[in-house]
Amino acid sequence: MRKILALVLLVAFGTGASAQQSAIPSKLVKVRDDLYMIENINATVADIGNYGGNITVYLTNDGVVLVDSKNEKTHDDVVAKVKSLTDKPIKYVVLTHNHGDHAGGAAKMQAIGATIIISASDRDNIARVPNAAWVPQFGYIGQAQLSMGGKEARLYELRGHTRGDTVVYFPAARVVTMGDLLTTSEDIPLIVNYPDGGSWMDWSKSIDEVLKLDFDIAIPGHGPMVTKQQLLNIRNKMVMVRERVRAMNRDKKTQQEITEALVKEFNWGMGPSAGNIPAMMQELR
Repeated sequence: MRKILALVLLVAFGTGASAQQSAIPSKLVKVRDDLYMIENINATVADIGNYGGNITVYLTNDGVVLVDSKNEKTHDDVVAKVKSLTDKPIKYVVLTHNHGDHAGGAAKMQAIGATIIISASDRDNIARVPNAAWVPQFGYIGQAQLSMGGKEARLYELRGHTRGDTVVYFPAARVVTMGDLLTTSEDIPLIVNYPDGGSWMDWSKSIDEVLKLDFDIAIPGHGPMVTKQQLLNIRNKMVMVRERVRAMNRDKKTQQEITEALVKEFNWGMGPSAGNIPAMMQELR
């Protein structure tokens, strides 16, 4: 892991805001006694704009740490689910990356007293959007550490889905939260976002760094949680996809030929992932 900057955040007490639960198709999944996932139920690509991605909820005696915020539409539902677990306030929201289905609700979280944390690279991704309505207060570089209520979360800035994805590691719980560096939903494929600086070459390097951590469970940006072995299996599959594209590029195959081969051999390359293929061909020349 890169060791560029260690940011230690010591937390004070505060109060939260109440919310009414709305009819959002999501559920609380207990991962550990003090760690939960808010997981969308049967979400598809078309649902992302309405329901956002997964959220990790980490409970401490001094307050709550969320990883990701979904979007503005889901704010009341998220707050209500947190309140069903604890009367402590949401003190910190760590954003895995800048996309609206994960970061769009952060401004409302800040309005109820939460401090927002994101990598400097993905903060820049938000800031460079024309007429951006809201930009996080600051970004960390490399690594950061969040300490609250005697518990710890470690943040790692990695490149893959975007130029500055954040992986959050909860060492006591043996859990990592990965945002869209990992998706396990059958309907929401794993892709790289090239406009925001992502890279398939760096994706596998980043997953290899995550696999060095001591954990049992990985929480994805979309879909159900997986084991460390399952994460390794996904990593290996996507490396095979990448190398297949590289080989077909060398053989001067067309985009259509590459797409057909990836769908047939890996069940990847249809729907949203098809849009990833032209940029993959460019990167993997």
